[in-house]
Amino acid sequence: MTKQLDTYETETATAEQPGWTSMVDNIGNFLAPSMAKDHPNLPVVKAEGCYYYGADGRKYLDFTSGIAVENVGHRHPKVVEAIKHSADHLVHGPSGVIIYESILKLAYELQQVLPPKLDNFFFANSGTEAIEGALKLAKYVTKRPYAVSFTGCFHGRSIGALSVTTSKSKYRKHMQPSWLTYQLPYALPEYLPEGADSEEYFADKLERDAKSLFAHQVDPSEVACMIVEPVLGEGGYIIPPKSWLKKIREICDRHGILLIFDEVQTGFGRTGDWFAAQTFGVTPDIMAIAKGIAAGLPLSATVASKELMEQWPLGAHGTTFGGNPIACSAALASLEVLKEEKLIDNSRDMGAYALDRLARIQEKHPVIRDVRGTGLMIGIELQDPETGEPDGAAVMDVLDRCLEKGVLFYLCGNSGEVIRMIPPLTVTKEQIDEGLDILEAVLTERERAH
Repeated sequence: MTKQLDTYETETATAEQPGWTSMVDNIGNFLAPSMAKDHPNLPVVKAEGCYYYGADGRKYLDFTSGIAVENVGHRHPKVVEAIKHSADHLVHGPSGVIIYESILKLAYELQQVLPPKLDNFFFANSGTEAIEGALKLAKYVTKRPYAVSFTGCFHGRSIGALSVTTSKSKYRKHMQPSWLTYQLPYALPEYLPEGADSEEYFADKLERDAKSLFAHQVDPSEVACMIVEPVLGEGGYIIPPKSWLKKIREICDRHGILLIFDEVQTGFGRTGDWFAAQTFGVTPDIMAIAKGIAAGLPLSATVASKELMEQWPLGAHGTTFGGNPIACSAALASLEVLKEEKLIDNSRDMGAYALDRLARIQEKHPVIRDVRGTGLMIGIELQDPETGEPDGAAVMDVLDRCLEKGVLFYLCGNSGEVIRMIPPLTVTKEQIDEGLDILEAVLTERERAH
């Protein structure tokens, strides 16, 4: 720990308890490895806008948004005020036993920004819970037993969500879910033949793959739903062709299968539209939303049409904490900020600006295999320049070096080979330049060292 950090410890320590920052060195004594071993465990005392303020006295530019959560920036004044006002009146529901203003107003406001007919809500606390609700709804309504997901997608780690999660095999190790599901390949660019048109190739390939699946493994009349991330998130920030997503919609319609979009990470302006469904022009039957919904408070929703939800009766699903009144108030304030500050437009504009800069950086640094993104959901894939193989070790080294210089990125991809760049939607050109200047300096340092 630094000297500044030690000073902070002295100020917060008591006779009964050591300073919390000294506990960081022994984090495994307090938190399970599955929580404590993530990267980089940066001790912070405050966050505001696009910045974290470290216990070491330094300011860090946050290009993670709390993993795509803080779309309106950390601690936006309107959100903070809404939280305080709500806490003065009501801290807990539970919805159904009582009913309160914020949950109904939030449902109304979400109806205004979601695609048509996605107008009925079951509020929960996390993205995984929203996925669980979506899967249960699909199974209940169709009376069909199976689901089809797409290889590489991440949908959560509870048993139901894990049954359709295939971004990394380690997530299923010793925990193979009992609910049988089937997988189809995602539209990964690495599978595109040289010279082929991606829009045509992947749509045709999906048609063939689905035909084979239904002929040899599961009859489509037994498939309740297909679930997909419209942009591959934890699996590597892959942006599929629009025609591929449209083909999924077409196959579902053909066989009476419900289409679920996992928009946990892509929602609330992240892709340059309110939702990726609008970015790609494909409307699902059911949507799972979370992350950017409430500016950091735990809230999510399973979304469908009123006609579908009416077939899911009392007792088929439930929640104690879902739709918490304070979280709903924060979500209402967040929606207001997104509109007033034109942050959806800013996501498109700043995303295009960042991609242009990254393309120029890529030209000078062979370690960058690919740069891709939509809105402010950007992936920077690194490779071994000699072999062309994905290089997760290089990503970790770059992340550490960038953090030392004051900018926080995160990683994704099956081998951890992709740097995620997901700043708050409030980010400015100056902040993008600040972060990418540091990234480029780090890449240059590494090349000189090798």
